[in-house]
Amino acid sequence: MELEEKKKYGEPFKHDPSFKGPIQNRSCTDIVCCIIFIIAILGYIAVGILAWSQGDPRKAIYPTDSRGDFCGQAGTPLENKRKLFYFNIMKCASPMVLLSFQCPTTQLCVEKCPDKFMTLAKALTNDKEFNYYKNFCKETVTRSMSLPDIVRDRLCPTMLIPSKSFTRRCFPALGLKGGVVTVGNSTTFDDGEGNVERDAKDLVDGVKNATVLMEARQVVMKIFEDYTHSWYWILIGLVIAMLLSLLFVVLMRFLAGIMIWIIIIAVIAVIGYGIFHCYMEYNSLKNEPGANVTLQELGFQTDLTVYLQVRQTWLAFVIILAIVEVIIILLLIFLRKRILIAIALIKEASKAIRYMMCSMFYPLFTFLLLTIVVAYWAVTAVFLSTSNDAIYKVVSQLNCVHSGNSCDPANYSTSKMKADCPDSQCNFAYYGGETVYHKYLIALQFYNVFLFFWCANFVIALGQMSLAGAFASYYWAFSKPGDIPTFPVFSAMGRSLRYHTGSLAFGSLILSIVQIIRVLLEYLDHKLKGAENKFAKFLLCCLKCCFWCLEKFIKFMNRNAYIMVAVHGKNFCASAISALNLLARNLLRVAVVDKVTDFLLFLGKLLVVGLVGVFAFFFFSGRVKAFENTAPNLHYYWVPILTVVIGSYLIAHGFFSVYDMCVDTLFLCFLEDLERNDGSSERPYLMPDSLLKILNKKNKTKGRE
Repeated sequence: MELEEKKKYGEPFKHDPSFKGPIQNRSCTDIVCCIIFIIAILGYIAVGILAWSQGDPRKAIYPTDSRGDFCGQAGTPLENKRKLFYFNIMKCASPMVLLSFQCPTTQLCVEKCPDKFMTLAKALTNDKEFNYYKNFCKETVTRSMSLPDIVRDRLCPTMLIPSKSFTRRCFPALGLKGGVVTVGNSTTFDDGEGNVERDAKDLVDGVKNATVLMEARQVVMKIFEDYTHSWYWILIGLVIAMLLSLLFVVLMRFLAGIMIWIIIIAVIAVIGYGIFHCYMEYNSLKNEPGANVTLQELGFQTDLTVYLQVRQTWLAFVIILAIVEVIIILLLIFLRKRILIAIALIKEASKAIRYMMCSMFYPLFTFLLLTIVVAYWAVTAVFLSTSNDAIYKVVSQLNCVHSGNSCDPANYSTSKMKADCPDSQCNFAYYGGETVYHKYLIALQFYNVFLFFWCANFVIALGQMSLAGAFASYYWAFSKPGDIPTFPVFSAMGRSLRYHTGSLAFGSLILSIVQIIRVLLEYLDHKLKGAENKFAKFLLCCLKCCFWCLEKFIKFMNRNAYIMVAVHGKNFCASAISALNLLARNLLRVAVVDKVTDFLLFLGKLLVVGLVGVFAFFFFSGRVKAFENTAPNLHYYWVPILTVVIGSYLIAHGFFSVYDMCVDTLFLCFLEDLERNDGSSERPYLMPDSLLKILNKKNKTKGRE
């Protein structure tokens, strides 16, 4: 690229004899964004306090009756009433059940579920029947009351049907007899409202909507039990991943070239073994009954182990792994020379890390901050989602002035509204609230999600800028380690927080906005799954693709902008433009060095995850006899395996991300070095001899190692 063409992407850096790396005399940048970020954080804290004062997370776990009392709660009158009974389960067919997580019918805590058919009219005929029936009525009901009064006041259900307890909730005991839906071995039931021969199928929709969340909760509870039985072994797996990652980092300091080739060969071998193992599983199911069922015919199953009994699952694994294997081999063939360049950069990064080993443990600090951010978001989200209360409204058949007003069923019988309208009732209306807080609950949830993205991206950005400042001080140090600050990482982090909180907030805000848009697009895509408008689907697909690309670009831009902010102390926009122009003036070097290095470090992560994942699979699945008596007995053995694999990737990513940031920083610094200097005695290159050899450059006078 000629000089004139390079100038299209901004003026190259000029030689400055006083420039010696990250400047010390700098001023605060992007102050407006810093103020906005601080105000947003204060608002986030206020939302959390408000949510914690209004919500009750027990609502998401324990069944609650229509008054908001928890069934089976110790020290209350409901201590022995552990199950929830629905007056009219058929009302659970309403879409409200999926929106508010509650059925729009009266709910009552009971000791046990009904086990026989009975109507309210029949129960009122004798004491024996009524004594059984009143277990499913409110406390104020008496046999002396008339049936219309009991129904009007919603003191009892109009019918009882045989039910079974599922997640401490009473659901009709539905079954199939000759392909016909039955309840309590009967195809019909009396609903107590005049329909003596009502079809049992009418109960299906209500039970289906009411149990869809319960089934998911049941799976979650089983997963939770698996964690309680396997957490110790999961921690061991994660420790092994940490030791492997640390071992590779230590070895790469001394044997970077050899280790890179070992990683490449090992990854190919691990994927090759995966192909072999999946094929053997595929072949072993050849004559098994039901193994030839297609995944489309199988449909969605809550027990995911069912998929492992189908040949098509293992065939899909074989094809996917084979494609990955071929792609990796082809990339290695065509990028062979570029790999040699990347190895030299990684060796130089190893030297930098050798002078500041504390940088290897900085990801632990980032992980701690991210854990706090995630925990705050999750707790706030749970409290916000459990802020709704049972709302009761005045209902009257006559023209009552209080109709539609809110009321309290506990004292309604003695209230002024009851005195004004004797025929009126205080009936359950919906779950929600009528305060300003409840009206803006959706907005608060959105604010919670948005601030979660913003804070998480801010924490990651702080880590990137801190590491960039530390490694830049290594590169521009004329004499090592004498010119390197005593605590380079902490010094860089201090500068970042003191002067550049606004720049960090600005960059993370841009990224968060794009990520929120992507989340909304995914939500729309989920809602349009069953839509037949092909144009809308195509447009949505294009938008998702565009914003995915935009997010990747912004991450790349932010990363390089933070490096320039750490070095030169300018605002975010100026630094981003300067970094992008510098990279644009050296496009070939960017493609050759930067991305190849990213790929090699990714292979390192893949090897750690592969080794730990294979070990976890054989241990938790009981495939190795030596572990049969040691491995815990689990509902889903894939739960700890998946946890170990994801955790191993995050741990490996943490260690290798330090290397990644170091390489990116050194790369940007030596591109600037190439523009500032020419190797003459007046303008010697500050890069080490190893990088000079890579670029076929040399200093005319011996300036340094």
